[in-house]
Amino acid sequence: MTDTVPANGEGKDPDIELFVKAGIDGESIGNCPFSQRLFMILWLKGVVFNVTTVDLKRKPADLHNLAPGTHPPFLTFNGEVKTDINKIEEFLEEMLAPPKYPKLAAAHRDSNTAGIDIFSKFSAYIKNTKQQDNTGLERGLTKALKKLDDYLNTPLPEEIDADSTEEEKVSKRKFLDGDELTLADCNLLPKLHVVKIVAKKYRNYEFPTEMMGLWRYLKNAYARDEFTNTCAADKEIEQAYADVAKRLSKS
Repeated sequence: MTDTVPANGEGKDPDIELFVKAGIDGESIGNCPFSQRLFMILWLKGVVFNVTTVDLKRKPADLHNLAPGTHPPFLTFNGEVKTDINKIEEFLEEMLAPPKYPKLAAAHRDSNTAGIDIFSKFSAYIKNTKQQDNTGLERGLTKALKKLDDYLNTPLPEEIDADSTEEEKVSKRKFLDGDELTLADCNLLPKLHVVKIVAKKYRNYEFPTEMMGLWRYLKNAYARDEFTNTCAADKEIEQAYADVAKRLSKS
């Protein structure tokens, strides 16, 4: 399946095609936080690009020739194949630059590492088979989420008014680095969404309601097309973890 995503602004855009993992039906978007990360970046840049979903079970021969041994996501930029996700991010930030395209890099270094250990804690939790280890692993995931919640609740320097007598106690920003989505969000949000869906389905674990910063962040993210329209369907994510999420046993 190939879709064209429209752009903002005038002038000729580079020729970009993004190849992402296909879903169970071989056409829709499959579960892949890395594919979604690049999809979001291109959408936020406001550039015209094509999206092609790749069915890994029936990978077309022309794709084998285009990027041998490579699994999605990857992209072509004016015919040149790019396969390393971190390098693609840097390349797009450099090539799709102001004034025509927005800068997406986070202004605050800590925004790039906020929530960095959530996915690894989640993976350990969801793959565990031993009942006696479950509580400790769940606590580890909650602790990682709490660190993110604390970061989202802590005002950024620009939110603190030096002339005000009242101290700004809780941040009101929408996203990691402010009120606009940045590269940091493109990296974290797809993973956070997977954690939310899978932990609920296979462990009946939900993000704690008292984590107001985390829930504010998710609410604002789900209000943005750049995020919701690049997400795989919930059933795709659940299906992707059907064999990964291990049942707990007492032995």
